[in-house]
Amino acid sequence: MLGERLDNRMRHVSKWARKQGISCFRLYEKDIPEFPMIVDWYGSPQGGGDAVAWFFHRTKDDTLERELEYRKDAEAEILAGLNITREHLFIKYRGRQRSEEGGRDQYERFDSRGAVKVVEEHGLRFEVNLSDYLDVGLFLDHRPTRLSVQQRARGKRVLNLFSYTGAFSVHARAGGAAKTTTVDMSKTYLEWYERNLALNGFDVNADHRVIHADCLQWLEAGPQAAQQYDIVVCDPPTFSNSKRMRADSFAIDRDYPDLLRWIARFVAPGGEVFFSTNSRSFDFDMANVPPNYGAHEISHRSVPEDFRNRKIHRCWRLAEGWKPKGGGVKPHETGGGGKPHETGGGGAKPRGSADGGGSGDSGNSGDGANADTLSP
Repeated sequence: MLGERLDNRMRHVSKWARKQGISCFRLYEKDIPEFPMIVDWYGSPQGGGDAVAWFFHRTKDDTLERELEYRKDAEAEILAGLNITREHLFIKYRGRQRSEEGGRDQYERFDSRGAVKVVEEHGLRFEVNLSDYLDVGLFLDHRPTRLSVQQRARGKRVLNLFSYTGAFSVHARAGGAAKTTTVDMSKTYLEWYERNLALNGFDVNADHRVIHADCLQWLEAGPQAAQQYDIVVCDPPTFSNSKRMRADSFAIDRDYPDLLRWIARFVAPGGEVFFSTNSRSFDFDMANVPPNYGAHEISHRSVPEDFRNRKIHRCWRLAEGWKPKGGGVKPHETGGGGKPHETGGGGAKPRGSADGGGSGDSGNSGDGANADTLSP
């Protein structure tokens, strides 16, 4: 059952991906209730590829023996469905998101095999590590937004916050950004970003900076003289209690008003902000949008076609002078002809501080579209 589903999805999605210049994509996300897992594919230029599967607990009543039997059966189905050998399958396990008292750093290293490879996305190359971390280094669900940033970046100043391995900044550089500033708290991921730059013929210089800092503290301190940006990208974790942060903890549901207010001080006249979250309980209230700013939800266009789960994230564009759609109600209650998340799907994403990150919008999904794909 699972194997047949993966075989069918691979034959369908791989054709679409080749046309888009994409070698990594989502194959499966909890499509079959008996197999609650996520499977992503990371193709190789010479053909073939590797699969990463994130297993979720099925029920609270499962015994250890039943769980082990299920995992063994599921693994066999994946290998058969994708026609790969065991060394090309990387299995990871996800639990429920922990509370603020028991949170964990999503980026901690838990393996040392170093199964590193290079994948392609819209003509650009990115390093992924399939074995050593919970996430591999490239969040596939933001592929359309990265392309949109690339398409509107020419001559612009771009700020990438909570940058992880810097994929948004690489796309901005490819699009001709005049300046980029890439900020993250992890030296490991900033070094990874520099390797991604090198894979695409770019480097760090006076116009394209890397800042190793707690994003919240850096934003709260405010911009220096003439430090303004035309495009700001902010995709923060759902929750973090990293010891490297000055604050005791960060929770996007609670702290986003301050975050948006701080970001607004860095935005140049006529600039825009892309803000996204994976929190399933997030409630965006227009009352918390910075003064003189408007916000439009673009989630119905920002989720790529290979994701069956249309609620994998939520995304907004903010800019000065915009008026709310639909008479000023909360953005997720308006826009685009109804609630953007009523197109189906469900589940979680392998990302945030714990949550885990298949087919998309009819019409413009963002991939391969023009620069106005994510316009309100």
